[in-house]
Amino acid sequence: MDENDAELLYELDNDPEVMKHLTRGKVSTMQTIKEVFIPRLNAYRNEQKGWGLWQVNIIESNTFIGWVLVRPMGFFEQPDFSDLEIGWRFKQMSWGKGYASEAALAIAKAVSEPEEVKSLSATALKDNLGSIKVMEKLGLKFVKNYNHKDEHGELPAVLYSCPKELLS
Repeated sequence: MDENDAELLYELDNDPEVMKHLTRGKVSTMQTIKEVFIPRLNAYRNEQKGWGLWQVNIIESNTFIGWVLVRPMGFFEQPDFSDLEIGWRFKQMSWGKGYASEAALAIAKAVSEPEEVKSLSATALKDNLGSIKVMEKLGLKFVKNYNHKDEHGELPAVLYSCPKELLS
């Protein structure tokens, strides 16, 4: 996905339930998508390596239901190019149907092929049980609890990871 997908990104981020574990339910404005989200995406996007947002659609209807993110862990602080972060955001209508797990696993296997990639990791707020379930379906294992810090304060979060050979 890229700057041409602002409408789809806005549509996804405009649901308070989708944003519950990301922004405490605050929806994104189109201005935030264009001035914050897309520039952040462009900072780590690398098509040759598979980094960025992978658009996920239901094939039969070509309906956009979400995306899967891939970038080096710690990209904006101290990037670890041997450990790729994988994440996802999906519309409510697709929750509980296995789409996130299916898409994330296919993408994880594709982007972890290069020799320099040793592991995949994912983070989520501790009460985001849906995302934690996806992490476990991918074969990621619990590593640690930590406090996620953002502009609203701190919340308990978890880190999961696994060597690329152990992806489910």
